[in-house]
Amino acid sequence: LALDDALLLVDVAGARDANGEPTTNANFPDMKGLVDHIHSLGLKAGLYSSPGPTTCQGLGATWQHEEQDARAYARWGFDYLKYDWCGYSQIAPTPTLDDGKKPYRLMGDVLKRQERDSVFSICQYGAGNVWEWGKEVGGLRDIPVKTLPTRVERIARPAPDVAILYLKLPADERLQFLAGQYIDILLKDGARRAYSLANAPHDDSFLQLHIRRVPGGNFSDLVFTQMHEKALLRFEGPLGTFFLREDSDKPILLLASGTGFAPVKAILEHAFHHGIKRPITFYWGAHNLAHLYMLDLPKKWEQEHANFKFVPVLSEPAPEDHWQGRTGFLHQTVMEDYADLEDYQVYACGSPVMVEAAHQAFTAQRKLPNEEFYSDAFTFSSKPKA
Repeated sequence: LALDDALLLVDVAGARDANGEPTTNANFPDMKGLVDHIHSLGLKAGLYSSPGPTTCQGLGATWQHEEQDARAYARWGFDYLKYDWCGYSQIAPTPTLDDGKKPYRLMGDVLKRQERDSVFSICQYGAGNVWEWGKEVGGLRDIPVKTLPTRVERIARPAPDVAILYLKLPADERLQFLAGQYIDILLKDGARRAYSLANAPHDDSFLQLHIRRVPGGNFSDLVFTQMHEKALLRFEGPLGTFFLREDSDKPILLLASGTGFAPVKAILEHAFHHGIKRPITFYWGAHNLAHLYMLDLPKKWEQEHANFKFVPVLSEPAPEDHWQGRTGFLHQTVMEDYADLEDYQVYACGSPVMVEAAHQAFTAQRKLPNEEFYSDAFTFSSKPKA
């Protein structure tokens, strides 16, 4: 049972409360109660909106409130969203193909982050061969999240504080995932530790995890002091929305700090394997040379792929590094190289400080569209103090 805008929404002036949350009209003041009633009848509940400032009927829509509205839809319990281009004509009156994809990609990403699954219906009147790219904006829901056992087949140590785990799945299992996604390692005490997959989907003989040693870290201490080959683990995955948007032709900037290289490695190997020819520049930042623990690999890619450029950056090079390359903060290095990022996509992975600094600087000072910044910030968990 899908509710159209005239039944559900109000005019633009009253469409939101003081906090920007969506309001509904007098027909249905208790939206969750309405949806609960629809479910009690054995039906699914749907609603209608537009990515523009207004719907076709001139009522309030989701423009610049996508995150708030998606949370509200999930909180109310809706199962279906019809997302009609109509009002977006005010934003893109003569849309290019990329303009046509942009609002659906944005809302698709937001919906994927909600805890409630929903059907995302793209209403775009067939423009731009939507049947060729539409699945990508909601495709993560087609990939099953599994809980699986795995065996540690090999442990490599490319740096003193980095370990690479090569994990083998049972012979009758295969993990479907997108390059850049992560898994949660399930610990015996019920805790979970998230690690990005460093291998691309086509190279899945082993799942690869890059583990940085964190002082007091529950899982990283185990890896560096006790873990051995043939050890058994359990994980849940794949998870996350950090993956390459292949429906665009924009140049790509990839930023990684430390072991944020892991998902970037997966994305790059996927792009090279599938012959993606978009210009790609990869900035990898670390404190000193030892922390660029697989430095030869992106150097090798740079020799093999004409569309790929690699820029290593050290913030605190050691005297013994004899470093002649770029120095400073990663996001500032990018800003030195690019005066305008309006026509780029940026993917950033690593420390929250780096990711947030890049997001703030690029959108505010280099005109990067907010919806073209994709990120996966690493946080680290330590053992609780006794």
